[in-house]
Amino acid sequence: MSSERVPLSGRLLVACVHAAGRLPWPLQRGLGAFFGLLAYWLAAPARRVALTNVGLCFPEYDKRARRRLVRRNFRLMGQVVFAVARVWWATADEIRTFVRLRGGEHLRAAQAAGRPVIFLVPHFLALDVGGMRIALEGHFMSMFRRPRRALFEPLLRRRERFGSTLWPADAPLRQIVRAIRAGRAFYYLPDLDPGGADATVVPFFGVPTPTLTALSRLARLTDAVVLPAFARKRADGPDFELVLHAPLAPFPTGDEQADARLMNATIEAAIRATPEQYLWSYRRFKRYRPQGRSVYE
Repeated sequence: MSSERVPLSGRLLVACVHAAGRLPWPLQRGLGAFFGLLAYWLAAPARRVALTNVGLCFPEYDKRARRRLVRRNFRLMGQVVFAVARVWWATADEIRTFVRLRGGEHLRAAQAAGRPVIFLVPHFLALDVGGMRIALEGHFMSMFRRPRRALFEPLLRRRERFGSTLWPADAPLRQIVRAIRAGRAFYYLPDLDPGGADATVVPFFGVPTPTLTALSRLARLTDAVVLPAFARKRADGPDFELVLHAPLAPFPTGDEQADARLMNATIEAAIRATPEQYLWSYRRFKRYRPQGRSVYE
């Protein structure tokens, strides 16, 4: 988007986020925690969605444990907002220091073998932080939903630094396949409500959940290696990490439902390791209607 098309309000927003992103990280972390907890108390609809999701996924948690987890989740969400602003303007060296890459040998092995790569990136809060880190390792692309208000687009376009490419969320599958075959690794978010897209119903934390099958088809059409990638705030430090795991195997199997089960099981295992870092305020189960009504009603 050219500067002529960006409204004044958009330029002011970019300037404010830029300024927030250059604050010292201890101050950002404190402000983020404050605003995250404020959102927990003020954003009642998002809080209710998060509590509902946690209750479905962790039925063993009592009411107090669910609320404690969701409070930690909102607190971290506020910190991640500042972390995203930080990496949007940080230099490559600053990003490498702030966001550690673990499991890079899996990416290098795929690249050495000449195989295309698809990253399986579930909705952990820090996925944008991880996306900026992986962009330093090669030519990557990710999905992009154009915002309703044009003033937000210049911020989202910060993801294209270091040669990354943003694809519209409604891009035809054949275009994405061509790009992957041409060497663009795909930073793919699979744990979305499928809407009208091709999907199959498989368990997610034991809940029958419509699940996208696009990952299976993309891997089959491109002969890509699928690397699970989890972006998280480090438990043993103030900074972040992007953790790459060994390729999904066997994948794809030719059975899209079996592939979807493996994908969901992989995401579940990562969430169980750090449940406070997942995006619980997303309506992942909005098509799950026990007794004929939405679980969010």
